Amino acid sequence: MTPARPYYRFKPINVGRYLIWGLYALVLLLAPKVFTSSFSASLLSQMGIGIVACLSYNVLLGQGGMLSFGHSVYTGLASFVAIHALVGVGAGTFGLPVSLIPLVGGVTGAAFAVVLGFVTTKKAGTPFAMITLGLGELVFSMALMVPEFFGGEGGVSANRAASGSLWGISFGPQIQVYYLLAAYTFICTAALFAFTRTPLGRMLNAVRDNPERVEFIGYSTQRVRYMAFIVSGFFAGIAGGMYALNFEIATAEVVGASRSGAYLLFTFLGGATFFFGPVIGAVLMVLAGALLSEFTRAWLLYLGLVFLFMVMYAPGGIASLIMMNLRVAAFGKLRPLWASYLALAGTGAAALLGAGAMIEMTYQLQLGDAGASQLNFMGVTVDAKGTDSWVGAVFVLVVGLALFELVRRQFTLQWGLVQEDIEREIKRRETAL
Repeated sequence: MTPARPYYRFKPINVGRYLIWGLYALVLLLAPKVFTSSFSASLLSQMGIGIVACLSYNVLLGQGGMLSFGHSVYTGLASFVAIHALVGVGAGTFGLPVSLIPLVGGVTGAAFAVVLGFVTTKKAGTPFAMITLGLGELVFSMALMVPEFFGGEGGVSANRAASGSLWGISFGPQIQVYYLLAAYTFICTAALFAFTRTPLGRMLNAVRDNPERVEFIGYSTQRVRYMAFIVSGFFAGIAGGMYALNFEIATAEVVGASRSGAYLLFTFLGGATFFFGPVIGAVLMVLAGALLSEFTRAWLLYLGLVFLFMVMYAPGGIASLIMMNLRVAAFGKLRPLWASYLALAGTGAAALLGAGAMIEMTYQLQLGDAGASQLNFMGVTVDAKGTDSWVGAVFVLVVGLALFELVRRQFTLQWGLVQEDIEREIKRRETAL
């Protein structure tokens, strides 16, 4: 018998992954250097909060297939506990550094997930969604019924700089808060990505795809959902603690259904089936709330229309569009599609222009100043009471939609041919090996 020789396995370094994470850290680090205003620093901080919140929600929706309508329960309750902790830190009755306030929120979110998740995860599918909706409404009503904790309509406020400074860092200036939240954002993103590679994360995907088979091989689907729910609650709580630290106030709105709806909407728009999809969705969520709302009063209607078209034409979200085109580009087939993309963008923009004009004129008639019928739309003055304006808007909308549909059908045929070429190339490479 010859002695067994040591077995060595070489595992190459994933350069692409290190490059992506390095770029992600670089963007978080240098973003305030590019956008230098105080308003920009506030927006960037909100993006970090949104990224952690949407990624935690995607543990349920994208990885576990659990549609929740009450995710704001865990971010919101964590915000209230964190703001009370921040008040205690400022008063000297709670001995904890301000930089660890988000962890207070994380522990709070996990604790509530342990209690509420045990009941919620007993069911799956539609019953799960209805239970989360009921819990969300219950907590929101409690926010107005228990002013001793929730602060009533005015909420609870605190001062993050009341405890003084350490090494010149008081977290009073917004830029100092941003870098603290950016560190939490990067760490939480990395931790949630690592979770997707754990046995629990893989089993959660199996529960989403084939729960009967998971039960057949001896795993409890309810236990897997429950453990994932706790993980999601912990990171949702961190997002809530980050919110309290950034805004220094928590009101009943943070546990409202509108916030849960925003997490659902933008996680879906970003792409729930891809890990980086919620990151895109969180950025869009902040930009829509802070910037789009400044341009038009009908921004929620526009958002609903975008969601409708995404469900119809790109149910995988923005991330799926990116990944599909990266696959096409990897096989050198992207160049023939550029003309179709430009045609789709042009005709879609024309249809959006006509629809936008009609929406803005309707809002001007219903919500505008009394007697004022004229408004500025895309640099053009239109009269909401003028027949010519309505006829022109309808004409642009109809022509744009008709051309868009013609271009879309042609693009669908072209896209199918490209995919067939890619499949043939894949088979050729497999045969060559």
